[in-house]
Amino acid sequence: MKDDGTEDVDGTMGSPGRARTGGVGRPSLPLRAVRYAVAALVTAAVLGGCSAPPSGEAGDRPTSPGDSPAPSGTSEQERWRPQPGLDWQWQLDARADPSVDVPVYDIDGFENSAADVARLHRAGRKVICYVNVGAWEDFRPDKDAFPRAVLGRSNGWEGERWLDIRQVSVLRPIMERRFDMCRDKGFDAVEPDLVEGYGNDTGFPLTASDQLRYNLMIADIAHARGLSVGLKNDLPQIPQLLDHFDFAVNEECAQYGECEELSPFIAAGKAVFHVEYAVPTAEFCAESRRLKLSSMLKKPELGVWREAC
Repeated sequence: MKDDGTEDVDGTMGSPGRARTGGVGRPSLPLRAVRYAVAALVTAAVLGGCSAPPSGEAGDRPTSPGDSPAPSGTSEQERWRPQPGLDWQWQLDARADPSVDVPVYDIDGFENSAADVARLHRAGRKVICYVNVGAWEDFRPDKDAFPRAVLGRSNGWEGERWLDIRQVSVLRPIMERRFDMCRDKGFDAVEPDLVEGYGNDTGFPLTASDQLRYNLMIADIAHARGLSVGLKNDLPQIPQLLDHFDFAVNEECAQYGECEELSPFIAAGKAVFHVEYAVPTAEFCAESRRLKLSSMLKKPELGVWREAC
């Protein structure tokens, strides 16, 4: 990244020094509990407990990751499948600092180059590509690819606006190009952020069905490129999405008493990468170890500092 924040020759783009976390500014516990309960009921009512996606625009493309062939040289069996208990680092504030001795790094897909990913691979690390799939960001190099019609209300972060995820024919090609970038830089997996817009005030009448359709599409795009994909938060839809996602990324389940809801991932042999921002490790690590979560305490800016369980 250049000092002025402009795009480097390798296509890397620096953000204006701000972190991406969904945990800051969340609603209070009672409101979130009601929101999740309602969302779960709506999802069950619309889908009848079935994990297949609703019909709609996404029907133009495969909606099950298994329907898409893996890219040449990558088979379904070869895709990385992180197991429970793996230690990890999550750094989104700048290019990756490789000094943390852990087997998994989750870093920004735009801000890190193929050389950065290769450096981590040489040290024996698996590398996850952070990509925002639920909000437009005015500091990304592809910001002009998003029509104004798909931009909703601010999500509370400067320069970001929710996306109308119902418009899959518009958004799918953009997300495909972003995941192409992750694949071409050598990432092993993708962390798609903001995949629970239906529970927020986006400016669009998004439903649980809309979100499920979109999240299945995102998983399909990743798997078609040989990339593993993680489900970020979106606890109410775990029953429908578990089979389509390879791991989970969660923020603040201990603070909100939700960690047990991630147990289906662990039971399926899939890692849960978990972070807290406000709860001391002494108050959540014992439970995390019992549940086999990969847990740590981070500062909200998601820099290098971490305190692992």
